Amino acid sequence: MVSAAWQALDDEIARWRDAGRTVDFWWRDDDATQWTPALARLIELARSTGVPLALAVVPQTADAGLFARLEGRVQVLQHGVDHRNRAPAGERKTEFAAEAAVEDAIARIVAGRERLCALAGARTLAVLAPPWNRLPDALAAQLPAAGVIGLSRFGARAQAYPAPGLHQVNAHVDLIDWRGSRGFVGAAVALDQAVRHLAARRTRCADAGEPTGWLTHHLHHDAAAWRFLDTLLERTRANPALRWIDAQALFRSDARAPGSIAIRRARCALRTCSPAPAS
Repeated sequence: MVSAAWQALDDEIARWRDAGRTVDFWWRDDDATQWTPALARLIELARSTGVPLALAVVPQTADAGLFARLEGRVQVLQHGVDHRNRAPAGERKTEFAAEAAVEDAIARIVAGRERLCALAGARTLAVLAPPWNRLPDALAAQLPAAGVIGLSRFGARAQAYPAPGLHQVNAHVDLIDWRGSRGFVGAAVALDQAVRHLAARRTRCADAGEPTGWLTHHLHHDAAAWRFLDTLLERTRANPALRWIDAQALFRSDARAPGSIAIRRARCALRTCSPAPAS
């Protein structure tokens, strides 16, 4: 028997299909540094399902042996530099504090990228996924000059290009309950996040051109999280109304100009942007 949460996702995908549109997903996993049983399981899952995976690796602490074991459609993103919290006391965690000198942060990012390129070679993409998904705008504006052409944070993007030459594609569904158990957030919550983003895209309450991103953290997966991920990939990978996009194609593609997004958001504020009820 299909649960109400899974049925809601099926219904939303059907709405896209009936409108002649294809649902596009992408998959990002954060915090990789070492080859662990959890990472091995993640890579095998990506290989067996054929779903492309963007693995966000912490450059400074990454073990060279990790990259030799990667296979299939796995690409490497830069997950900050050292994943160390530099936020002032009492503020939300971030590796890149707004108070820090932009020049120093850029120098660290460049050094981290160079290390990833040396270790992972052609699998490495010029994309930064900042730890805790936080990055000051002033620093983001300088990334293209440092050779970084992609940025991935969390939540529906306000702009496809937050700075000239910097293409932003975010994640929107987080499988981990960071404010509670720090285990699986639950199928109902995860699927609701996905349905809400899809519905917002479909109704132009969010950027319709931004694929819905699934964010995993292999080191924090409990048995329920692994079961959910298995089910998600198996249910969606062969659906003709849906496609999983690899990060290389995603960040290479030309997103349309984002100038109208703010206007659309303002219009959406005048009406309900929640998903349509299940049919």
